[in-house]
Amino acid sequence: MLSDIVVVDLTRALAGPHAAMMLGDLGATVIKVESPSGDDTRQWGPPFVTGNEGDEQSTYFLSCNRNKLSVTADLKGDDGRRLLERLVLQADVLVENFRPGVLERLGFGYERLHALNPRLVICQITGFGHDGPEAARAGYDQIAQGEGGLMSLTGPDADHPTKVGVPIADLLAGMNAAYGIAAALHERDRTGRGRVVRTSLLAGMIGVHAFQGTRWTVAHDLPGAAGNHHPSISPYGLFRTADSPVQLSVGSEGLWRRFAPLVGVDADDPAFATNPLRVRNRDALTARVEEAFAAADAQTWLARLDEAGVPAGKVRTLDDVYAWEQTRSQGLLVEVEHETLGSIDLPGPTLRLDDQPYAGAREKNLPPPRLGQHNAEVAAWLDERESLAAGGA
Repeated sequence: MLSDIVVVDLTRALAGPHAAMMLGDLGATVIKVESPSGDDTRQWGPPFVTGNEGDEQSTYFLSCNRNKLSVTADLKGDDGRRLLERLVLQADVLVENFRPGVLERLGFGYERLHALNPRLVICQITGFGHDGPEAARAGYDQIAQGEGGLMSLTGPDADHPTKVGVPIADLLAGMNAAYGIAAALHERDRTGRGRVVRTSLLAGMIGVHAFQGTRWTVAHDLPGAAGNHHPSISPYGLFRTADSPVQLSVGSEGLWRRFAPLVGVDADDPAFATNPLRVRNRDALTARVEEAFAAADAQTWLARLDEAGVPAGKVRTLDDVYAWEQTRSQGLLVEVEHETLGSIDLPGPTLRLDDQPYAGAREKNLPPPRLGQHNAEVAAWLDERESLAAGGA
């Protein structure tokens, strides 16, 4: 879908690399420009895996850099700046997540980038926004989760704020950047000019507050952590059985009437007859449910709930998730041939197109690159593009 798009990826860590990877998954040519020492995440571990040349590869780096080419450049030196200038002239998109002002100091402020290439779509990802009183702050995921309010909503109670188990602020910023870039490319088809698209880790956090946000902004009801139970629906959450927990979602009155008899509760009990009553009396209802659930194991309860048409599920570990046939049927695990690691499996793209059996837009996914692996290839490509342009002129 994006096979005619060239992306210059100046990012490191996770938010920017994830955004560029999403574009690469859809077919874009993504050229990752790394410092001579490489993206910081090449050293983030353990775990590391050892290649056939004795080199260690960070599994963190492998997670967010498939479908990219890697070139190295010292952007503080003349050769590095010249390489970046050549890339900008050929590119459709440039993604960067430096602190505000860094590109300007390197001689590549946005005005100059657009003077070089008026059609260039520029995406800037920052920690807290490119302007405002705290624009200069560095962006790190867990700090953004706390500052953006997400940790106050996550965990067992208000005394134990808890981060999400993945770098969700980074990932959401990357996803927001990718869709902003796609929109800017569509607009460019009409206007002939690129624009600057900006997002931040803070924006990603606040953008997913959803009903918890309006709970405060409209009703002035301050949300807090509710553990593994939904704050506005009951019963909806994690419940213990005789051996392991199950999750269930009783999200309508019809579901409640199918669920209540399974656990020996009168659906018209005055304490539980409506969802607001069930939320108000959540502790009592949870105790009733878990008392019933204690009589059988999780698999038995999942079968009973399925038969009754009540949405429910287990809590899987990642080894179980990647072995699960449903995961594999959706093309969510991709096999790539790494230069030194050989054949490895990676969590795959999230979009499927038409009736493709695999996710993403590529028939063959590129492995995460070794540092500078494509220096010669990209240099030859630039020479060819510039030669063609000179011949056309």
